[in-house]
Amino acid sequence: MTELITIAVITILAVISPGADFAMITRNSYLYGRRVGIIAAFGIASGVLVHVAYSILGIGILIAHSPSILLTIKIAGAVYLIYIGYKTLISKTEVYIDVNSSKDISMASFRTGFLTNVLNPKTTLFVVSIFTQIVSPSTDIELQIGYGIFMSLMHLIWFIGVATFFSHHKLRATMLEKQTILNRIIGIILMGLGVSLGVIPITN
Repeated sequence: MTELITIAVITILAVISPGADFAMITRNSYLYGRRVGIIAAFGIASGVLVHVAYSILGIGILIAHSPSILLTIKIAGAVYLIYIGYKTLISKTEVYIDVNSSKDISMASFRTGFLTNVLNPKTTLFVVSIFTQIVSPSTDIELQIGYGIFMSLMHLIWFIGVATFFSHHKLRATMLEKQTILNRIIGIILMGLGVSLGVIPITN
């Protein structure tokens, strides 16, 4: 019971802490609407399951103790965030969405959410730490999978809420009017997060 409560509390605190995932959902929701924002949330939740899968399989222990693997994830995540941030920063195009483009936008949104989470070394260490330092080796595999699903669902629920908030018609209309400024702000935030991942040492 203590194990479950500890994981629940740490997960909730980690999920609601602003970071790359939050910035990405905000960006997609106000630019493309609620549906696309929610799809990005599913991408993030799917990314969490990837971290859970390799942690349960024991690869997480290797990652936690391998500086080279962590460095690779760190650099890849930093480059990806800087790239997305730069593309957002220089974007000057007004958003017009038609029925024919909605499928492509949805796929891109899922992919962006997924990669943002999978390549985030902080999420890597968060999940790996849960399974190497909190979950007991004697814990049944079914329960470990349950923990993983819980972590994924908490991400999904939180970011669906974020997507719903930032895609509200009144708020979205106001944000779209200030689209150029917001793109620059979000772009700078994403690039800043990328740079911070690249230069700040990660400890577990």
